Amino acid sequence: MITRRSLLKSLAVGTAAVAVPSTLLAQNQPDAPQTAADIEALTVKGNIRQSVSKWTFVRIPMDEFCKICKKLGMVGVDLVNENEWDIVNSNDMIVTMGNAGFGIARGFNNRENHDALVERYEHLIPIAAAKKVPNLICMSGNRGDIGDEEGMENCVIGLKRIIPLAERHGVTLQMELLNSLVDHADYHADRTAWAAEIARKIGSERFKLLYDIYHMQIMEGNVISTIRNYQDVIGHYHTAGIFDGGTSVFSGRRWRRDLDDQQELYYPAIMRAILETDFKGFVAHEFIPKNGLQSLREAVALCDV
Repeated sequence: MITRRSLLKSLAVGTAAVAVPSTLLAQNQPDAPQTAADIEALTVKGNIRQSVSKWTFVRIPMDEFCKICKKLGMVGVDLVNENEWDIVNSNDMIVTMGNAGFGIARGFNNRENHDALVERYEHLIPIAAAKKVPNLICMSGNRGDIGDEEGMENCVIGLKRIIPLAERHGVTLQMELLNSLVDHADYHADRTAWAAEIARKIGSERFKLLYDIYHMQIMEGNVISTIRNYQDVIGHYHTAGIFDGGTSVFSGRRWRRDLDDQQELYYPAIMRAILETDFKGFVAHEFIPKNGLQSLREAVALCDV
């Protein structure tokens, strides 16, 4: 089974092609249009600045994918590797979130990782600024035997080493929140309140939280209340529908799927709540589509409130 973890592991070492099981490819884009010429254009209001994570459409070349995204009214592409930032820019699109290349388990909660992380971000931040990439993803890392207080303090110490550089260049580091119940066992930033405390201790507009709606629904629920309560520290959103069981490849477990009426989140209400917070960032779709680009088109239309 393909997972974001396996893809990130490949992407971290710069692999251009990722091996995807044929069963998932069939599920991912069955007989679906693969080019901008084949997809019906969508006119959007644009109150929500939408994007999409490239890894969920791994088979489509980046240049063509940018054309597709633009035709669907999106402003950019999310979770893009450094070696493809120029391709996105050349299509007059935004890299809404740049990858850093460390994967999920290795993060700022462990001081042993700090020197390598700082070196990587010191390299990436100036390049991101020059190429107009507004955000770079970062991770807490897995807990291991690190307690909550120690992990929080370690994150603050490590991030404070690079936040001044991010401030000078106008690039925001976004720590992603992930669930540890289903997808990412042992991941530390699995609660909004814990990660929000890191943001408040750092006290910079150049450090925010990447609030993944799918993950936090699994961990906490109360998505709309959380969006309102933590609007000051949330800088980016990821979407996905929570699909449970059924007849898909993922039968028997929860997984990130279409934003349709077969899953438990009602995205129009969530998008309206985001708008009510005067959010100026990006909402990036990150789900395995049932019907390829048609699923993506439907998600964009649904979230265009």
